[in-house]
Amino acid sequence: MNDHEMIHCQQSERQLDRAIAIMHRLRAPGGCPWDAVQTHESIIPNLIEECYECIDAIRAEDWGHLREELGDVLLQVLFHAEMAQGNPNEQFDIYDVARELSDKLVRRHPHVFGEAQVHDAQGVLKRWDEIKQSERHSEGEPPLHDTGKGLPELLRALKISAKASKMGFDWSSPQGVCEKLREELREAEETLPLANTDARVEEELGDLLFTAVNLCRHRGVNPELALRRANEKFVRRFHAMLALLRQRGISTPVEEEMEQAWTNVKAEEEKSI
Repeated sequence: MNDHEMIHCQQSERQLDRAIAIMHRLRAPGGCPWDAVQTHESIIPNLIEECYECIDAIRAEDWGHLREELGDVLLQVLFHAEMAQGNPNEQFDIYDVARELSDKLVRRHPHVFGEAQVHDAQGVLKRWDEIKQSERHSEGEPPLHDTGKGLPELLRALKISAKASKMGFDWSSPQGVCEKLREELREAEETLPLANTDARVEEELGDLLFTAVNLCRHRGVNPELALRRANEKFVRRFHAMLALLRQRGISTPVEEEMEQAWTNVKAEEEKSI
C-alpha cells in the first residue's frame, strides 16, 4: 500500500491492512523519528495507559469513545508486532500473532470446533481452565507459573488465589478469611515499633493486603473495582470537605476542623443514598 492509499483509503475491508501499512511506514527509514527509536520496553507505559482508558470508556458506557480507545489498544499491538518483525531475534509479525490467537481459540473451544459438550458459561470456563492447565503441564510448568504476570499486583493476587482455590487450597468460608484478616492485622500492628525500613513491615503489610484480596474473592467482589470506587469516594468527599471549610471561612484548617467537616460531608452523603 503506497502513501496515497494510506492517506485516502476508506474501504472498510481494507482498514486493518491500512493500519498495518501505516505502522510499517512510521517505523521505516524516512518515517517518524519517535516511532523509529521505540522498543518493546519503552512503550510499556503506553500499553498500560491505553488499556485503562479503554476500561474507563466501557464503565462510562461511552461507546464512541470506546471505539477510539480500542483503536489505541490495537495500535499498541501493531506497534509491538512491527518491532518484532524488524528484530532478527524475534521475527514474527502481526499475522503470526493472529495465527497463534486463532489456533489457541480453536484449541480451547472444543465444544464449538470439536466433539466436547458443555451446557453453560460456567462449563465453558471450567473446560478452558482444564485445557490451559494441560498446556502448561505439557510444557513442564508448575501450576502458578506466570499466573497474572504483568497485571497490577492487586489483580495478580486475585488470579493467584483463585487458581489455588480451584486446586483445593482455600478457606471454606468468608468467615475463615475474616479470621485470617484479623490475624494479619494483629501481626502488622506488632511491627509498629520497628523501623519503616525493616523487611518485616513490608512483609506483614503485604500479607494483610493479600488476605483482603481473598476476602473480596470470597464475596464475589473485584478488588480492583472496589478500590477504584473507594478512591473515587475519598476524592469526592475530600473535595466536598474542602468546599465546606471554605464556606466557613477556614483556609488553613487544623486536624479537628477537617475531621468535623469530613464527618458532616459523610453524613450528608449517606442521607441522600
